[in-house]
Amino acid sequence: MKTIITILLILFSCNLFSQGAYQHINNTDIYEFLDELANDGIIQLNTTIKPYTRTLITQKLVEASKSNNLNDRQKKEVDFYLKDYYQELGKLPAVKLKVFGNDTTSKLAILPPGVFYKDNQFSFTIKPILGYKYIANSKNKMYESWGGADAYASVGNHWGFYASLRDNYQNKEIQALPSYFTLEQGGNYKVNEGGRAGGDYSEMRGGINYIWNWGEIGIVKDNVQWGEGYHGTNIFSGRIPSFAMIKLHMNPAKWFDFNYYHGWLVSEVIDSNRSYTTSNDSYRAVYHNKFIAANMFTFYPWKGLNLSIGNSIIYSDMDVQLAYLIPVMFFKSIDHTLNHGIDNQNSQMFVSVSSRNIKHLHLYTSIYVDEFSVKRITEATKYNFVSEKIGFRVSNWLIKNTELTSEFTRTYPMTYLHYIPSLTFTSNQFNLGNYLRDNSKEIFVSLAYKLKANLSIKASYNYAIHYNDYQYTYNDPIVDAHSFFKDKTWTNGSFIFNVSWKPIPNAQLFIEYMNSNISGYDVDGKTAQYYLDLFTPNYLQGKNNTITTGINYGF
Repeated sequence: MKTIITILLILFSCNLFSQGAYQHINNTDIYEFLDELANDGIIQLNTTIKPYTRTLITQKLVEASKSNNLNDRQKKEVDFYLKDYYQELGKLPAVKLKVFGNDTTSKLAILPPGVFYKDNQFSFTIKPILGYKYIANSKNKMYESWGGADAYASVGNHWGFYASLRDNYQNKEIQALPSYFTLEQGGNYKVNEGGRAGGDYSEMRGGINYIWNWGEIGIVKDNVQWGEGYHGTNIFSGRIPSFAMIKLHMNPAKWFDFNYYHGWLVSEVIDSNRSYTTSNDSYRAVYHNKFIAANMFTFYPWKGLNLSIGNSIIYSDMDVQLAYLIPVMFFKSIDHTLNHGIDNQNSQMFVSVSSRNIKHLHLYTSIYVDEFSVKRITEATKYNFVSEKIGFRVSNWLIKNTELTSEFTRTYPMTYLHYIPSLTFTSNQFNLGNYLRDNSKEIFVSLAYKLKANLSIKASYNYAIHYNDYQYTYNDPIVDAHSFFKDKTWTNGSFIFNVSWKPIPNAQLFIEYMNSNISGYDVDGKTAQYYLDLFTPNYLQGKNNTITTGINYGF
């Protein structure tokens, strides 16, 4: 009650400061907590579209704080997270170890670390990003370290800015190459540079947003995750390197939500016509242009039910097309006009349904459609190019502070693929969709328990299969009639047990045990080792017991 009264006093004394910073999807704890609150019917939330802005997160936490249906742990957790969203509440953080400053305008602090400032017109925060992760099993012992800074600011009631720079180094093996089947965040690695083992990459995210009471528009460079799911999503996964985009979100009515972006992807396909040799005999390679436009319409027919439908198009070999900058379009139809009589671009459709109509229960499905023909439905040997995910999560039912999750994913051959290299569903060679790509299946089950607001344990098991690895070639006569879900090329059965403790907001200590069996198979004239090397880093191949422990401040 004391916490609720405090927050209400803050809200009555000042408006929420507009904050255009997006909370990165790697900060899974806050996303999981908001999801739990939605499952319990405490807040309403469109979980199909991520990332959320810090303003939205703050609004939902404040909304939850007013509810009488929170259990004791949830009340403490709301209070815990709100300590990290002080700027959105128009105040400075409470610090335990201050270097100089005051509680009115500015602070330089060691705990929590950062520089903090606010006045009636302008506020900003700069916080360090620091992290270290140690990984060990019988095949290898290695570490990953990262560092950088997060900064975000607001000007007046409408303008928000943010920037995040992070350098990441892995000292022995790379964990997220484009061909690997992993949920690790992808990066553009410099591998074995200067003769040293491992690799490193730098990732810069940021943007500027204009926010009003029912929407925001901005120019940002960030990750995008669309689709429902707790073990990866199958529309846009968000695990690729970030890319620049124009982004629009509108929520003009309680029953309707709209999201759109137009992005500048990286094709990594050399355009020989634009590449050239300089006067000093240096070859200047230039990539083909590559763009994406995507929208999602979300409707709320009644409380607890979200129905989303959208489409996207990847296009290249032209400049930015004005028609694709119109947010509400069906892009495939435009493509038929612009490319009449020649090869079309690469278009997609998707549907996502999320139901929280039964308290504590989240039922969901997301369907990604690459190519679809009604005729294929009636022919047993043919298939449409689709990816399907279906699942449920039960939160706080029978046993408080627990979550049980189960989901199934199935993706048919050729989904996400294209025979023109500059039109593939990728950026920097990373697949935009599900991490297992096409011709794959996965079952995922997890059970989590929160001992305290900042201490949780989780056990999970997933079994993933990738079948025949077909290539999409031009004029393939059986492109929609290859054998699907037939011959295994790669499997991964993994049990994971994780303990996570957050001593202060935005910080984490964790330890994880993984028992895994990742296998390859002799298929289609290629060896089992070929598939293992293609899809899995060496230290995880075969049977392994792996311990991972780490600490980080910032995400």
